[in-house]
Amino acid sequence: MNNPDQTPTHRFSGSEQYVATDDLQLAVNAAMILQKPLLIKGEPGTGKTMLAEEVANSLGLPLLQWHIKSSTKAQQGLYEYDAVSRLKDSQLGDAKVHEISNYIVKGVLWQAFEANQQTVLLIDEIDKADIEFPNDLLREIDKMEFYVYETRQLIQAKFRPIVIITSNNEKELPDAFLRRCFFHYIAFPDAVTMLKIVDVHYPNIKKDLLSAALRIFYEVRNMPGIKKKPSTSEFIDWLKLLMADDIPSELLQSKEQMSSIPPLQGALLKNEQDIRLFERLMMMNKNHR
Repeated sequence: MNNPDQTPTHRFSGSEQYVATDDLQLAVNAAMILQKPLLIKGEPGTGKTMLAEEVANSLGLPLLQWHIKSSTKAQQGLYEYDAVSRLKDSQLGDAKVHEISNYIVKGVLWQAFEANQQTVLLIDEIDKADIEFPNDLLREIDKMEFYVYETRQLIQAKFRPIVIITSNNEKELPDAFLRRCFFHYIAFPDAVTMLKIVDVHYPNIKKDLLSAALRIFYEVRNMPGIKKKPSTSEFIDWLKLLMADDIPSELLQSKEQMSSIPPLQGALLKNEQDIRLFERLMMMNKNHR
């Protein structure tokens, strides 16, 4: 059996499709050196899930994804025993009922552990699950092994996967779990970083349109009292719509537009309270001019 605790020979330095700040690159590489899960927090839409995809692509490694729901249990990441199917097969006289392994469904962690090369394992939005979910995975992620009681097997990792865990900070994670992770918070991109991100998606966008759209976008984000701040992905969607409808930059820069809701605002403002708030603030600004 291979030693799962091997010193990494590769480094993550971003990719052409993903703008990774220096701090984020350092975090990914530090987690790999320490052989600890990388816990990524940040606003929705800041590229947390995409990070795992780009780490896998840039390092040439397979990606295994486990998207967590409120009903997800830690055991599902290891394996599940399908007792119902076995009961049905026994009633039909199927010979395979005598081999219990036929009814063991391998989870994502098992797949990562038995892979013949290192993998990138994404545990996405871990904060959606029950509060005990992270603690239930502590030993398996730490020791890189688990026991299958039904078949009396000890499953050990051939190669330690690069584990990336994302959280939208919907609930606090247990201290014991946090101690075993390397933590990084993806701060919302500043204007300079945002320009680099836009260049990845739309390298030929008109500079004056981008400049005007960027100003409006950050004005909306910084609006006091806004309930749902627009994210990076929503800004990218909005730019796509502006280009598709060939919205002239002059429209975004006009005095009338600067006192009203931006065009195609449904890509940025996602609830009626924020739209009404924005309308009131624009009206106040107009009256003070």
